[in-house]
Amino acid sequence: MSFDSPFPQVHVPTTSVYDYLFGDLDESDADRIALFDAKTGTETSYRDMISKIDAFAGALAERGIGVGDVVALLAPNSSAFAIAFHGILRSGATATTVNALFTAKDIAKQLTDSQAKMLVTVSVLLPQAAEAAAAVGLDDAALAVLDGPGVGADGHPNADDLLGPALPAPEVTFDPAEHLAVLPYSSGTTGNPKGVMLTHRNLTANVAQIRPLQGMQSDDRILAVLPFFHIYGMTVLLNAAMHARAQLVIMPSFDLTEFLRNIAERKCTYAFIAPPVAVALAKHPLIEEFDLSSLRGIMSGAAPLDEDLGRAVAERLGCALVQGYGMSELSPVSHVSPFDGGQEMVGTVAPLSSCGWTVPNATSKIIDPETGNEINPPATGLSDTGELWFKGPNVMAGYLNNEKATRETIDDDGFLHTGDLARVDSTGCVYIVDRLKELIKYKGYQVPPAELEAVLLSHPAIADAAVIGVHDADSGEEIPKAFVVKQNSDRDDLDAAAVMEFVAGQVAPYKKVRQVEFIDAIPKSASGKILRKDLRR
Repeated sequence: MSFDSPFPQVHVPTTSVYDYLFGDLDESDADRIALFDAKTGTETSYRDMISKIDAFAGALAERGIGVGDVVALLAPNSSAFAIAFHGILRSGATATTVNALFTAKDIAKQLTDSQAKMLVTVSVLLPQAAEAAAAVGLDDAALAVLDGPGVGADGHPNADDLLGPALPAPEVTFDPAEHLAVLPYSSGTTGNPKGVMLTHRNLTANVAQIRPLQGMQSDDRILAVLPFFHIYGMTVLLNAAMHARAQLVIMPSFDLTEFLRNIAERKCTYAFIAPPVAVALAKHPLIEEFDLSSLRGIMSGAAPLDEDLGRAVAERLGCALVQGYGMSELSPVSHVSPFDGGQEMVGTVAPLSSCGWTVPNATSKIIDPETGNEINPPATGLSDTGELWFKGPNVMAGYLNNEKATRETIDDDGFLHTGDLARVDSTGCVYIVDRLKELIKYKGYQVPPAELEAVLLSHPAIADAAVIGVHDADSGEEIPKAFVVKQNSDRDDLDAAAVMEFVAGQVAPYKKVRQVEFIDAIPKSASGKILRKDLRR
C-alpha cells in the first residue's frame, strides 16, 4: 500500500517562481540583507536584488529572449548567479544551469541539447565557455561574462552592460503549471544526462512543501556552499531561503577554514551540506578553533550519510543534524526530517539513518522489483527492501525530447520510479538502502558508468572495460573504479596511473576514475549487459 505524508497539507502556489518568491515583499523586509558574498564582503538587500533581477530580465527581453527560449548559466556561487538565475526566470525564459566543473565538450553538449540561445558565465570559466559557445555557433554578444571588461572591450556583455540601462522587466504570460522554469541535467535512473523539465509549479510546490519543515525565518543566516547550479542548492537556497527572507552567506566553493569562519563571523544558523563536509566536521581539528554556537541545524543531502558520522557531527557541534532525500526529477526534495527530528509534527524522532518522511501533498510507495508487488509499512521494525516510488506536485514534467525515458520513469498513475532501494517503518519514515540504478554519486555529483566506459574504450590499448562505484575507506565516499581488459595482456606500459590520466584528460574532475583493476574479461549476461554485481564481489 502507498503511504501519505504525515505532515499537514500545504497550499500549492499557482503563480510564477518570481511572483511566489518576491511578489509580496513587505516593505519591512526590503532592506534586509538577502545576499552576502563571503569572498568580496559585498551585501545586497532584497530591494536591490529584486531591482537587479528585473533589470536583468529587461536586458534579456531587449535581446529578444523570452518565453520559449533557453538561457544557459555557467558560474560558481555568487550574488551575480542568484540575480542572473532569477532574471532569466523573470524574463519568461528557461534557465539551464551548467555544472561549473564541466569541460568545453560537456558544456557544448548541454547547449546543443537544450537549444540555449545565450550563455551567461564568469571570467574564470570563460576559456571552456568560449570554446563551447563557438562549437555551437553562439556569437560574442550571446556569451555574457558577468565580471568581464564589457561588450566594448571584448564583445561579451558584462553585468554593467546588462544591468546598467535598468530596463523594465517585460510583461510575460504563461501557465506556471506547464511552462518550464529550469532545465537541469540529470542521468536519472541510468544512462547519459537528460534535460529534466521542471515547471514553475514544480519549483514553487517544492518550496511550499519544505518551508514548514525547515522552519527558516527572516532572521536566519544560511550558509550557501551547495552549488546553486545543482537542484539541491537551487531549491533550498536560491528559492526556499529567499522565500523565508533569510540571508544567504554565499561561498563560491568549499574550503573548510572559510566554511567555519563564515559560520562564526556571520553567525550562521543553518547549513546545508553533502556527506563529504560531514566527514571534516566530525574529524578535523580546525573545528575547535571557531565559535560555531550560532549553528542550530545542519541538513545533509545529495547522498546517504552514515548514521555514526551524523551522530558524531551533531555531538561535536552541539546542533541538530538531519537527512533529506530527493533527486533532480523531484525538484528535488521528496523526503525530509524537520530539524527537531519530527517530534512536533509527527510525534516521534526520525533516526539519523533515515531520510525522513514524505513531504506534504505527496505519496510514496515501495515496490518489490522482482514481483512488482507493493511492500506495506510494517506494524513494527522495518519493511522489506524495494524500489521507492513517489507522487506529488514536485514531480518533473518529463525528460526533454525523450518520451521513452519519461515513460520508463513516470508511470500512468503519476508515480516516479526513483531507482533507489528503500525500506519504511511503521510511521512512514523512509530509509535508503542502496541504488537500484547503476549511477555513481561522487561528492553529490552524478557519474554515469556508461560515460566513463565509453572514454575507456576509446583507448587503443583497452579491449574492454566496466566501471562501478566502490567505497573508499579514506574519504568515506563512493568513487568510480574501472575494471580494464588490455588488448595485449603482456603490455606493461598501460598501468593504473596511465588509465586514470587518460580518463582525467577527457572528463570533468568529479568524473575521474580513481581506482583501476586489470582483469581478464568483463562479466556479461547473455544479452551483453555488464554484470556489475559480479564485479562487486
